[in-house]
Amino acid sequence: MGADRQSLWSALGAAPNLSRRYISGPGATVFLSDLGRGSSLSGQMDELRGRSVLIATADQLTAALALIELDGIARRVVLWPPDVPQDHLSFVIDSASVDAIVTDNPSLRDQAPDVGCFVIAGPRVHSAECDRAAACQTEWILLTSGTTGRPKIVVHTLSTLAGGIEANGDLAGGFVWSTFYDIRRYGGLQIFLRAVLSGGSLVLSDAAEPTADFLVRAGSRGVTHISGTPSHWRRALMSPSARSMAPQYARLSGEIADQGVLDQLRSVYPNARIAHAFASTEAGLAFDVRDGRAGVPAGLFDQANAGIEMKIEDGSLRIRSSRTALRYIGPQILKDTEGFVDTGDILELRGDRYYFAGRRDGVINVGGQKVHPEEVEAVINRHPQVRMSVVRTKKNAITGALVVADVVLKAPAVNGQAAQIEQEILQLCRGSLPRHKVPAGVSFITELPVSATGKLVRNRA
Repeated sequence: MGADRQSLWSALGAAPNLSRRYISGPGATVFLSDLGRGSSLSGQMDELRGRSVLIATADQLTAALALIELDGIARRVVLWPPDVPQDHLSFVIDSASVDAIVTDNPSLRDQAPDVGCFVIAGPRVHSAECDRAAACQTEWILLTSGTTGRPKIVVHTLSTLAGGIEANGDLAGGFVWSTFYDIRRYGGLQIFLRAVLSGGSLVLSDAAEPTADFLVRAGSRGVTHISGTPSHWRRALMSPSARSMAPQYARLSGEIADQGVLDQLRSVYPNARIAHAFASTEAGLAFDVRDGRAGVPAGLFDQANAGIEMKIEDGSLRIRSSRTALRYIGPQILKDTEGFVDTGDILELRGDRYYFAGRRDGVINVGGQKVHPEEVEAVINRHPQVRMSVVRTKKNAITGALVVADVVLKAPAVNGQAAQIEQEILQLCRGSLPRHKVPAGVSFITELPVSATGKLVRNRA
């Protein structure tokens, strides 16, 4: 990140064509030049100077405007994703020393009575005199997306979050970005920063908006670059509205990108560059792969790439770079003694590529033998009639657990096709996997639940 980028606002002030750049949500659009003439923070930006500010809005556009205005002004900005349970609010406020809240929900005041500064904001810019001279380096506080227990609280800065943006000049300037992610999560925040810092515009999604409507809106805005998890993309590609847009670049991250979903994207968007990336809230962005193949070229591990070092230790991917978070708030240790972050993602070398097998904490134990669900899903998803699948455990009196699969087909099975497709899936698995990894049964369902972060929900009753 260049030295002139002391804050998001200073970067915008130095950017050309500001009057033509915008951030758009389903209900409103704000041109970035409007922020030069006013504020979305109800004229209270001076009240927020030097504070630890929790941004807790239902509307992503409101959060985006607050981030631009507060970076370099607030001591901290704490991003509160709307999917985090409200019973964690007090924990986060106490841990991050929050002394101000920006929200579009007035009732939140009752849940945080000890926070003295409370600003109501919205997706509009009001006329106001604002001194935006950066006074500090703001800490950006992100919450991890764990499904159980309290979230971990991760400390970044604009430098760690945006460290690789200048290095990717082929993705800069004049483009219209979009993402299925929420920008309060790391994946969405990366796209937000890419758009703001590289001279583009941004079209935001909304959790309450049907996928088909979002795709049509993205197409009408001329979205050129768009990202999401493989589960986001599988859902999108089920809709005829996927062809409403014609992106130049489509990226997958957040889950393992198997060959099936990469090929589906290539089929629908033949003129787009298709990439799959690895990033995490703690480790930052590590790489993206653009050759259309699942897995990661082993050569990426041979030397530092753009200041990023990667290694495999005990099967797990570890990353060291200037893009990793600074620390956790709390007792947890983020980095080892050499400065590497253990991602907990297991990789296996096959030929000249590493392949993600799954999460270390997601292993199914079948009679003492390990099964990574994602590895089995990658095989199932190769079947030409499979849209997506999830592999889970089923209790068994002999082995303790069995592997079973829930599968969504591209088209409903008719006239006895289900039994035939099930046998084809099982045969595909038998030809590609050890016996203990082959599903004991396959169930065909119409839909798989996806979390607010765009990932398959695995821990189901």
